[in-house]
Amino acid sequence: MTDKVSFGYEDVAPEEKTRRVGAVFSNVARKYDVMNDAMSGGMHRLWKDRFVRRVKPQPHEAILDMAGGTGDIAFRLAARGAEVVVADINQDMLDVGIERAMERGIDGLSWSCQNAETLTYPSNTFDAYTIAFGIRNVTDIPKALREAHRVLRPGGRFFCLEFSTTEWPGFKEIYDVYSHRLVPAIGKAIADDEDSYRYLIESIRRFPDMPSFERMIREAGFVNTRVEPIMGGLVAIHSGWKI
Repeated sequence: MTDKVSFGYEDVAPEEKTRRVGAVFSNVARKYDVMNDAMSGGMHRLWKDRFVRRVKPQPHEAILDMAGGTGDIAFRLAARGAEVVVADINQDMLDVGIERAMERGIDGLSWSCQNAETLTYPSNTFDAYTIAFGIRNVTDIPKALREAHRVLRPGGRFFCLEFSTTEWPGFKEIYDVYSHRLVPAIGKAIADDEDSYRYLIESIRRFPDMPSFERMIREAGFVNTRVEPIMGGLVAIHSGWKI
């Protein structure tokens, strides 16, 4: 790794980013899903539905949902019959997910506090690996991608849902104004936390563009990589296979 990594628009030491990101998600855990609705106008639900359709979870196959926190993706995967391990580096996010699962009567999920860069699972364990809106918060993204490749079985598939850079003319400028000016204000009003949501927007701006991230996935060992832009690339589904 380099001596510095991005934390929003700042460049900080890797261990400092890990610490700060942990604090951000501990702060926002209780309001995370409410804020997702407020920031996206509920669109995140449609994006996640589309994402899970692309994953095509099958009954009884083992799926690792990394950065799965509050359970949004895991609940959808489990509804298709998959056996899901929900992993997240932040125990506060996992606690919210566990509570939500209990409230909805969803059982059969496994919950585990894991660092995406140093997973404790043996190699060749899972049929699929999913990560939604989490990869950009990882300190060492290439290392996390290599770990994803390692824990997948041959023939296993990797799917990532993440914000990117929209290529729709005119929309990018509108979204920039909205995200930088209004999202922190919404965070202040709903979650009483302006700074955390300012970081989350800045982290989107620092994340690699779609071709660059696809290249990172290939460099981790995946083949047949693909990018599916949504809303011109505002959000993208990245995928690849382990052979």
